[in-house]
Amino acid sequence: MLFNYKAIDQHNTSRDGVVEAANIDAAISTVQKEGYTIISIDPVDTKKSILELEINWFQGISHKEIVILSRQMATLFDAKVSSLRIFRLLATESENPQLRSVLTRITEDLQSGSSISRALAAHPDVFTPFYVNMVRSGEETGSLQKSFAYLADYLDRQYQVVTKARNAMVYPAFVIGTFFIVMGLMLTMVIPRIAQILTDSGQELPIYTKIVIGMSSFLVNYIGLILVLFAAGGFFLWRFVQTEVGKRTIDEMKINIPYIGDLNRKLYLTRICDNLSTMLTSGISMVQAIEVTADVVDNKVYKEILEYTLLEVKGGRSFADTISEYPEIPGVLAQMAKVGEESGNLGSILVTLAVFYRREVDNAVDTLIGLIEPIMIVSLGLGVGVLLASVLMPIYNLTNTI
Repeated sequence: MLFNYKAIDQHNTSRDGVVEAANIDAAISTVQKEGYTIISIDPVDTKKSILELEINWFQGISHKEIVILSRQMATLFDAKVSSLRIFRLLATESENPQLRSVLTRITEDLQSGSSISRALAAHPDVFTPFYVNMVRSGEETGSLQKSFAYLADYLDRQYQVVTKARNAMVYPAFVIGTFFIVMGLMLTMVIPRIAQILTDSGQELPIYTKIVIGMSSFLVNYIGLILVLFAAGGFFLWRFVQTEVGKRTIDEMKINIPYIGDLNRKLYLTRICDNLSTMLTSGISMVQAIEVTADVVDNKVYKEILEYTLLEVKGGRSFADTISEYPEIPGVLAQMAKVGEESGNLGSILVTLAVFYRREVDNAVDTLIGLIEPIMIVSLGLGVGVLLASVLMPIYNLTNTI
């Protein structure tokens, strides 16, 4: 909980502030450890409405907040501020209650004598193994400022790449979803009324009109069954995806779907090259870099490739020769990695490859958007056109016979 306090230092200079602690005794102890004498201390009124509590519950900790946090830590370490003061300051300033709680617990661990990397590792849902290992490397080499700067740059690059790819899918998904909603409403609410008029007219209906009326009749009569089947199918699909076989199947589909698969492959290759290059240039061993990258690549297919590569590298085989066996790894990556290993400059080579694949992702997203928009326009136009023609043509014929 939070406490407002007033205190003075050894020079009788007053200070007002806020401290977070488990109870008032811990709050007093925290302030006194900073060299201040407490004048008054009171708990902050933290009563919140149910709506505010619900918002905080679902707020979570975003990728962007971790990027900003890393940048702030790099700046503060560069200014020679102690790690305990850094985390205490960031905990006080954080507007996200969940992030503030995590930073407060990290501060308490640091007060107990824990290292920064060990304190971060206690929160794997916020700080990935990659993040923790980068910080551990900074602790061992005495360059925490550089490690946090690397992390901020890396996370920022990943955020931009993933955000651009995700945003490219939003517009098509919205248009396609709207199309199916509109078509469903027409088939269940509009077409049945018009179908009754056409049927009562006694005229011979075209085959495409009969098909549309049949689809409409099926939806109207079996809408409950259809919804139940969809719900059951969605449930079983969700259960399947939770299994190891299901996860691997989905991950295989992600990299094999035409066009989208190519984009996903480049996303994963960007992540692999960026992770490895960042860790190798920070002084982390190849074995540890591959092991951590396998944990954070977020695709079963590439994770299995990296895990096998890890075993081969531990056995003395080169990284480039091992990855060259897999069709999921482009030949250019294996060849460039081989050059990097032979020249002892693998980290820099992987930096170049990461930049190359980020550019490829940008191009793939632009190409995908360029393809999707005309395809959607033509498909939606044909769908609406067929639906309207199947209804309007018989009505036109009916008016001509009157």
